Amino acid sequence: MHTYEVLVIAVRMFCGVLVWAMVIQAVLSWFVRDMNSGAAKAYRALARFTEPFVAPCRKLLYRLNFNTGMFDFSLLVAFLLIEIIERVIVKLLALILL
Repeated sequence: MHTYEVLVIAVRMFCGVLVWAMVIQAVLSWFVRDMNSGAAKAYRALARFTEPFVAPCRKLLYRLNFNTGMFDFSLLVAFLLIEIIERVIVKLLALILL
């Protein structure tokens, strides 16, 4: 297996894990009521992992005065940006290593 293939697989796996972590965190946010439950602990762990990627999107939406009330669209923006960044990195790896 070539270096390019290994790096592409690693980038895609990381982005996939990140997206699934955000999805699971979003679903858990609907059900967590007791902050001492196992679900709350899982939610907090996922939040620590995903927040560095979601917080800039949340700030961007706030600066653009994109007020959606109780709905937080920063996850959708993060999904989109992760997908774009993943594709750019894969293309750059192809240009550099192939």
